[in-house]
Amino acid sequence: MNILCSYKLQLSFAALLLASPSFAQKSTLTDVPTTSRSTMEPVKDGWSPSITKDGAWDRVTHVGMPIPWQNIREADILWKKRVWREIDTREKQNIAFRYEGDENTGGGMFIEILLDYVKKGKIPAYSTFDDRFSMKLTKEQIIEKMAPKWDTVPVEDPITGEINNVPTQRDFRPETITTFKIKEDWIFDRNQGKMVVRIVGIAPVQDVYGDNGEYKGPQTMFWLYYPEIRNVLSSYEVFNPNNDISRPTWDEYFESRMFSSKITKISNSLNKRFEDIYGTDARAKMEMLYESQQAADDIFNKEHDMWVY
Repeated sequence: MNILCSYKLQLSFAALLLASPSFAQKSTLTDVPTTSRSTMEPVKDGWSPSITKDGAWDRVTHVGMPIPWQNIREADILWKKRVWREIDTREKQNIAFRYEGDENTGGGMFIEILLDYVKKGKIPAYSTFDDRFSMKLTKEQIIEKMAPKWDTVPVEDPITGEINNVPTQRDFRPETITTFKIKEDWIFDRNQGKMVVRIVGIAPVQDVYGDNGEYKGPQTMFWLYYPEIRNVLSSYEVFNPNNDISRPTWDEYFESRMFSSKITKISNSLNKRFEDIYGTDARAKMEMLYESQQAADDIFNKEHDMWVY
């Protein structure tokens, strides 16, 4: 009789622990929609999917779905750090950003996919005034950023041989987007027992040139809230230089951290970037690279420190 009562008390105590908010293990994954990659609208002319069988194999319909995120409770966060990064698309590991098109899903360059959905109003774009997504851009403001600009081009007269400056419209060139800014959170979740990284926002940065072709500097176009564009990213494939049949989606590309980047800022009391602290000369760039690598190592070692101590 005593053994039976003790067993019932143990079951009741276990039930109370499981029902307690501090012991509850939430494993609910965020609901994400699915889309067929073969039915996506082509981003630009010339990349419409083939209306005939293009290939020597029986191609099946690829369904795009963002990788589900597990919910993170604030009570389960033992440590968090906000990090800002820059992705240089001219690096070899980031060459996928400069691939001109995707013949399987109708996508163009990565920036062209984003701009197509932004111009159509399917994903919102936020002002570059800050990276807190506090102000949405209107469709007119977005189109103005990408509108063709008047420029003068020297043209030789075929009869007289004289050089005349002819006014012409210069269209938006996607190859001028050489950098992407990334804003992300690094979180140690005791529920999952590991370090979790979540991208918060992405911003394309354009190289601006003057009328004479001189380089003026980089200019951030707008910010995109990453959770709002994941469904789009999961609908288009990334070029795989090693295997054409095994291409990840852009969502898988970012979630698997296949890109190369450098840290430009971590959350600090002065809210300053490494560039604001060290400057922009050649020696300062070396210092910033060192600080970027040091910050990455500190974050990498933090998970080990959590387990040790």
